[in-house]
Amino acid sequence: MNTRLFITRAGPLTTIQDAGRFGMLRHGISASGPMDRAAYALAGQLAGGGSGAIEITTAGIDLVLDAGNCRLGLAGGVFTARHNDRVVPWPGVVTLSAGDRLSITPGPAGNYGYLRFDADLDCPPVLGSVATSTRAGIGGYRGRALLTGDRVDLRPVAEPAAPVTVTVTPPDNGPLRFVWGLHADLFSPTIRQGFLQQPFAIGRRHDRMGIRLDDPHGVFAEASILSLVSDAIVPGDIQILGDGTPTVLMRDHQPTGGYPRIATVISADLDRLAQMRPGTMLSFAAITADHALSLLRSQI
Repeated sequence: MNTRLFITRAGPLTTIQDAGRFGMLRHGISASGPMDRAAYALAGQLAGGGSGAIEITTAGIDLVLDAGNCRLGLAGGVFTARHNDRVVPWPGVVTLSAGDRLSITPGPAGNYGYLRFDADLDCPPVLGSVATSTRAGIGGYRGRALLTGDRVDLRPVAEPAAPVTVTVTPPDNGPLRFVWGLHADLFSPTIRQGFLQQPFAIGRRHDRMGIRLDDPHGVFAEASILSLVSDAIVPGDIQILGDGTPTVLMRDHQPTGGYPRIATVISADLDRLAQMRPGTMLSFAAITADHALSLLRSQI
């Protein structure tokens, strides 16, 4: 008998993701994948092995296991999870049998959480990945976010791994580290110094494509070179829009951009940025590309 999930409530932008769809940017398709890669990996370790995940946003999700049984790993942000009305640890592991209910509701921190299973999400891969790109309308469940009433099948894996016990490390509250961008020299020394010294805040306009930052001290208010010939961009690039708004590009970014990019948030800090809620204050610190690479290798 197939194991099947029935979605009874889906928060906005709940999607199916895997590690990502790489190598397609030249065709105009970003890699997508989890907004918080470390949390995605942790949920997989807790579940004990299947590929793919359901990525939830702050509104959470409710589901019923229609048939079969499965083990879930839960991680990412701080949410409240209930198994048949019994609160279970977050991050943690829960085993569902047919008819069991799982409800995940907002907690005090984070924007993205992950449900991974001891089975594969049975979705057809597109261009080598099941990651949902809602911009391109591909991957995941019919190329769209999950909705109330959807049913998602799970496919057994050949050799499920044993789940692990993990120790949760407190989040780093230091500055977001970056390397200076391709267009940094287009900004005056005063603006670059302000970028290093002044705090910013997570704005209310943020999604999988990008995060707009509030600039309370007007660091970029006098920036004048705000339109360029479009060229390729990557996750973490900080674009300065035509009105001076700093925007950090995230996993579903567009393939090219015509605004100057003053800096790129390093890969090792993107997960932390993705989990910051609107209103969170942040600052930036410059590091070298070699240092950024060593930090990334330490996470692999």
